[in-house]
Amino acid sequence: MDFSPSPASESQPWDGVILCATCGVEQEAVDPAGLPAVCAICADDRQWIPAEGQRWTTVGELRAAGAGLEVAELEPDLWVLRVRAGVGIGQHAKVLRTPAGNLMVDVPTYIDAAAVQAVAGLGPLAGIIASHPHMYGVQSAWSEALAGPEGPVPVYVSEPDAGWLARRPAAVRVWSGSLAPVAGLPGVSASQPGGHFPGSVVVHWPGRDGAGVLLAGDTVGVARDRQWATFMRLFPNYLPLSGAVAERIAAHLDRYRYERLYDNFSGVLGVPGGGASRVVHHSAARHADWAEGRMDHLT
Repeated sequence: MDFSPSPASESQPWDGVILCATCGVEQEAVDPAGLPAVCAICADDRQWIPAEGQRWTTVGELRAAGAGLEVAELEPDLWVLRVRAGVGIGQHAKVLRTPAGNLMVDVPTYIDAAAVQAVAGLGPLAGIIASHPHMYGVQSAWSEALAGPEGPVPVYVSEPDAGWLARRPAAVRVWSGSLAPVAGLPGVSASQPGGHFPGSVVVHWPGRDGAGVLLAGDTVGVARDRQWATFMRLFPNYLPLSGAVAERIAAHLDRYRYERLYDNFSGVLGVPGGGASRVVHHSAARHADWAEGRMDHLT
């Protein structure tokens, strides 16, 4: 489903939300004069400041330029949200549909009335959780737009990474360790294996078929051949994690049974045939061999 943006002539509540034109993360300032010199997330070595310098934009400017949201089903009860003609690094937010309410995992860098209607059409939203700070998007706006009888949708922020919040959602819930982000549904769980960020989050869900699905963000990246996984400190700037951390992440994920794994860009391990957990372990071992010099004879 491709939802056209709301007409640029129609004022919307989110039009004034300021966000970084590179990463798409919302900012606290309501006036450009209150903005920092650079986006802190982009100034970090895991991201980048464009050669032409820092630029800020607003949701209203993106809508006027033709931004919109695409919604597609990845598998039964799992949907991907892609921003078209917007900003960000091309990440794909997800919506996990459950009988107790839906969970948004990672957040679009755009919002308008048509997008809100599309996501609301999948069912009520019980929570929002980002895998790491690059994926905060306009989470405050989504939380407010899909508010229920009890107020804005809870936004779960990993405690080790909470300092990266440039705009603090009204309904923020800072957490550590493990979490059941959908009340009354312990089968959906989140934890913090770290790696890419100290508080990097994964979300596990049994899947409609019971095989187990892991939404891994950038904690585990899917290689282009979909036969291997990667473990990176810096993705755009090409710096891998150590072998020990790759193997620590694989071991952490052993608490879950998962046959399929999706990364931030809808790369998927384990389709067809399952076996994502096995791929993660083999990949971590290979990563460690190369990172620790055991394969130097091939160089």
